[in-house]
Amino acid sequence: MKLIKKVLSYPLSILFYIFFGLTLVIFHPPQWIAFKLGSPAAHRKVVDYMNLCLLGCLLILGVRFSYRNKQNLPKNTAKIIVSNHQSMFDIPMIIWFMRRHKTKFISKIELGKGIPSISFNLKHGGNALIDRKNPKQSIPVLSKFAKFISENKFAAVIFPEGTRSRDGAPKKFASTGLKILFKNAPEAVVVPVTINNSWKLVRFGNFPMGIGIHLTLDVHEPLSVSKDTDSLIETIEQRVTQAVRT
Repeated sequence: MKLIKKVLSYPLSILFYIFFGLTLVIFHPPQWIAFKLGSPAAHRKVVDYMNLCLLGCLLILGVRFSYRNKQNLPKNTAKIIVSNHQSMFDIPMIIWFMRRHKTKFISKIELGKGIPSISFNLKHGGNALIDRKNPKQSIPVLSKFAKFISENKFAAVIFPEGTRSRDGAPKKFASTGLKILFKNAPEAVVVPVTINNSWKLVRFGNFPMGIGIHLTLDVHEPLSVSKDTDSLIETIEQRVTQAVRT
């Protein structure tokens, strides 16, 4: 069975990348138009449906999705969504399934150019592009981003592991980014999130893709920002990582 799936993964991966690339190209002009018209809401809607289509591309690979959220998250409140990170496909899952919270991302600055649709959204969609090797750049950007999230009642998404897990096993959370968000958005609700199995899509690298995988996104009980940030981060990390299945 494993051999059959591996053989099938090659033609299916080619088909997937064709539709994935077309999706990025097709949604770039509508993003540009919405941005030039000065309509953040329209731009956000375009981005939401682009990510729905990106998830749809994964159906070619036989991927299934489960979004489990039993939490009654407050409306009209800034949020800090803290998630583990297994692959780039974590991002469209969070954007689509948690779209009502108006998610904005912290991303490495290199992704801000060269990728149709994605780079445009990162630069013009209210996200934060940081140079992780340059604190003089990243700290002010994160502080400004947190205030922006707070003022607009958006949801900041942060992957405190920093780099993606190659085998699904969670890495130790870095605290600096979280503490900056907490300091500059103290009224925000912290929402721990766990993603499972997206690493299996890229277990062989970017080609071929894994097939027949069940991706899950679980939302855990929210927390309030407290002055004891070390204890808060420890609690968040436990909630996120305890639900990781490797």
